[in-house]
Amino acid sequence: MPSFTCKDLGMECCHVSSGTNNQELMRNFIAHAGSTHKIHVLPADVIYRVQKAIKQ
Repeated sequence: MPSFTCKDLGMECCHVSSGTNNQELMRNFIAHAGSTHKIHVLPADVIYRVQKAIKQ
């Protein structure tokens, strides 16, 4: 199951995003980023960094 943490991006947050596939993981992270970090639109560089940090 793919997963990644906000700490993988250098953030002071222990949240673990996971999903049955990378698309579900990204949906979960986008929801978390909006509700917790108030980032409602992820910049392309953040999406790229998340994709590189995903652990399978």
